[in-house]
Amino acid sequence: MSPRKDRDRDGTTAEDDNAALALLGYRSSGLRRTLGGFHTFAAGISYLSVLTGTFQLFYFGVAFGGPAYWWSWPLVFLGQLAVALCFCELASRYPVAGSVYNWAKALGGPHIGWLGGWMMLTATMVTLAAVALAYQLTLPMIDQRFLIVEDTAVNAVLLGSALIVFATLVNAFGVRLMARINSAGVFIELIAAVVLIVLLATEVTRGPGAVLTETHGLGDGGTLGWFGAFLTASLASAYVMYGFDTASSLGEESRDPSRNAPRAILRALVATFVLGGSILLLALMAVPDLAADELSAQGLQYVVLTVLGPTAGEAVLWCVVIAITVCVLAVQAAGIRLMFAMARDNNLPAGRVLSHISPRFGTPVVPAVAIGVVGVAVLVLNVGQPQIFSVLTSIAIIMIYLAYLLVTAPQLMQRLRDRRNGQDGPQPAPGSFSLGRWGLPVNIVAVVWGAAMALNLAWPRAEVYNATGPQHWYLRWGAFLFVGAVALGGFAYYWFVQRHRTGVREEHRAPQQPPAAPR
Repeated sequence: MSPRKDRDRDGTTAEDDNAALALLGYRSSGLRRTLGGFHTFAAGISYLSVLTGTFQLFYFGVAFGGPAYWWSWPLVFLGQLAVALCFCELASRYPVAGSVYNWAKALGGPHIGWLGGWMMLTATMVTLAAVALAYQLTLPMIDQRFLIVEDTAVNAVLLGSALIVFATLVNAFGVRLMARINSAGVFIELIAAVVLIVLLATEVTRGPGAVLTETHGLGDGGTLGWFGAFLTASLASAYVMYGFDTASSLGEESRDPSRNAPRAILRALVATFVLGGSILLLALMAVPDLAADELSAQGLQYVVLTVLGPTAGEAVLWCVVIAITVCVLAVQAAGIRLMFAMARDNNLPAGRVLSHISPRFGTPVVPAVAIGVVGVAVLVLNVGQPQIFSVLTSIAIIMIYLAYLLVTAPQLMQRLRDRRNGQDGPQPAPGSFSLGRWGLPVNIVAVVWGAAMALNLAWPRAEVYNATGPQHWYLRWGAFLFVGAVALGGFAYYWFVQRHRTGVREEHRAPQQPPAAPR
């Protein structure tokens, strides 16, 4: 198929997009540029997935912070907005697959880039399993026939595995099919979110003041009081607002990604904040009993069914199922592009196989299968060992925050070097996204926020890492142990083995431009 000749509204063509890719050292090697602006936005917001995240961990926030945990929603948004703004600059400058990996490589060098990519890749595969697990929280509440076996842990694996297999097949058959399903699912999710907000607003029984100041006495007697409980509960909000970089990770399959990706990143994050914050607040204002035990056990599913009734409630829950489905599609799609990007640089074993793009489907098929297999394997850990699975789920979020930090920290160092040397840094292309003079303060906020939140999420709390059963020190310190093992073990392999093989593979390398003729 010949490259697209028609121009987008801003005048760019596929040749322009591929020329920008060549400046980064890569040739256009089979990925098809078929995604428009809404497809790019849909990829970002489906990873964030306001219905998936809010319905999956609402119970956790209420259980550990009370209804007033809602304040963690704007807090996390402001911190992640600083990160997103930094990413928008990079998405405009480096519109390439495997966004976080390539950004970290460009800013911090090949070693930092590899570590950032490895952390993000590992976390993505665990996140895939964690999101697929949300089927178990929703489908049996719609119909008991989805409780295929009585053991809920085994049932979760069956439902989640079926979803991952479906997502693997869709992603393997090409980005166009994935984008169509994803965009349709996102459209349904956004409409459902707005309808849910309206329906809950008609059923409110108390004002926002009664919700936003109610802590249920949680944290009383603790060292930090309710603030300590609030920091624990903030995991519920932190779980939702990440993954917006997916809008840029599909850069080599998007039209005019330098302009579309930054817009999609910001729109996805802002839409998630507004819709999710409204749903959470109105749900707490509408539930008949704010102290009901079901709030911290069954979560938003309980609120929807109780407040809206079985018919409307189940209709909303079916929309949540759709949201979970497209979220899994987006998480896997992002992981595929990341694995492909690292393999293209020969930074993973079997680089030739993992970076091969199917001529028929125009997508890396082997990474789709590999990520799907690992996702199912992680799900199997849930059988008989739910504590370990909850530890891995929490750690996946930490690793993504750390991967983001491996981008924003080198970016800040570059800004400070440029400032010290009296330079303005790389000049943005005309019309591209730039923070201008706000770049430095926003970048500082992004780094401080990322480091503080990663530490907060990793703090060895028994209620997070060893909530049930016998207490084990290795579970409570699971975040530090697991992240340390993944980071140090992976980097040791890279340093002693893979580092000596790294370099853009010949089939993906942009051709050298001939030198200019002497005048």
